[in-house]
Amino acid sequence: MKVPVGFLATLWSFFSFLPFFFFLLILGLAKAAIIGPIALGIIVIGNSAVIIGLWIAHFLYTYYCVARTKRLGIVLKIAVLLLLPVPMVLWPVIGIGGSVLGGIGYGFFAPLLATFEAVGENVKDKFYHCFADGCLATIKGTCTVVCDFTDFCFHSYFSYMDELCEKVPPEEKPMDVKYEISSCFSVSYRQTNANPKPGEDNSLKTRRENSLNAQLISQKSRTLKWEIQQHKAVQVWDWLFKACEVNGRILLRDGLINIQEIEECLVKANCKKLSIKLPTWSVLHCLLVSAKSDSSGLVISDDVELARNNGPREKVFEWLIEPLLIMKEQIKNLKVEENEETCLKRLVIECENKRPEEWDGTGFPSNDNVRRAQLQAIIRRLQGIVASMSRFPTFPRRFRNMMKVLYAEAIQAGASASHIGVALKSKYTSKSLIGSGSREGRNETDEVINEAYDSGDVV
Repeated sequence: MKVPVGFLATLWSFFSFLPFFFFLLILGLAKAAIIGPIALGIIVIGNSAVIIGLWIAHFLYTYYCVARTKRLGIVLKIAVLLLLPVPMVLWPVIGIGGSVLGGIGYGFFAPLLATFEAVGENVKDKFYHCFADGCLATIKGTCTVVCDFTDFCFHSYFSYMDELCEKVPPEEKPMDVKYEISSCFSVSYRQTNANPKPGEDNSLKTRRENSLNAQLISQKSRTLKWEIQQHKAVQVWDWLFKACEVNGRILLRDGLINIQEIEECLVKANCKKLSIKLPTWSVLHCLLVSAKSDSSGLVISDDVELARNNGPREKVFEWLIEPLLIMKEQIKNLKVEENEETCLKRLVIECENKRPEEWDGTGFPSNDNVRRAQLQAIIRRLQGIVASMSRFPTFPRRFRNMMKVLYAEAIQAGASASHIGVALKSKYTSKSLIGSGSREGRNETDEVINEAYDSGDVV
């Protein structure tokens, strides 16, 4: 028997790598033993403090909203009020228990995996990164987890409850449970022979094995597909905030938003207007650009198109993207002109867009009330979608960080909105939703942000 060509070299490479593997494994385990308890403590203490501190408020406000809502019928409302103590009592136990498990998993595996990733091909100074990677980054990651969890419990939860108490349109019927008494007094019983015939044993066994194999293959395929699409979902999320940052500069330059509104968002956490209006305009701008192009999807940058066949497959993103594609076709049929598009930017920020009469005296080029109502309906629907997105745990944190960038640039420009984005005017007037920007400009922005943090101007 001949030894395959290269077998000895491969075998030698394998055995020569074993010492490095065990060294990285021991180093990763040591880092996990040191960083793990710190990460566990931050997540458990932080999340537990939020859960326990807000538990009474959650309990009382949930009961108040359920009792006050008009969306539930009387029977269903009574049933919910009677059963509500069960999940409310279990919530601290489940929340704290999940925090313990999550803290253990994240605190152990994050430093361990980062140690092996430090020897990748594209990593410089591998020896340093083997020791440094996964330490400070893991601790920062745990703080981010606590921050996002706090945003969800403090902002998103109460926002959901407020929506439950909103007025119900007259044509909408409340959800309720109806009890119907059946008049059937006899039940027919049919006995089926469950024992297969002797000749069917092998075929039945084969069918079961084939079905099991098909299920395993399907599960593996779905898992791989989920991992790929998850990355795309993160990209879509990143593109949204980049678009908001670019359009925020333009709106500051045009005076449609001002430095006082940004300060109120950062200092008083009153971001209701900016967190809805700014993303709404960014998405609407994307729809306008996509409607003018020959694309079948959404043009989110010069070389990236988001369509049904390449978009994220998570239910949440399907629920968000599918209506956007429909609205893009509606805008395409309306054939929005350049002067109307320019006016829409101002109307999205300044108006509530609930009635066509709101646009009277605003200088909107078209006097057709039907056309106005159609555009306002699209804007209202976009605002509803953005309001739902603003409840995602990562949205408040990332939006605040974006506001800090805009605020730092406003400080650099002498807090004068007319100077914001002047140098970027030609850069962001292309047909793409997101401008890449130059490395020099990003470095200047980073320096301004650091100076703002050091001086205490950015909260």
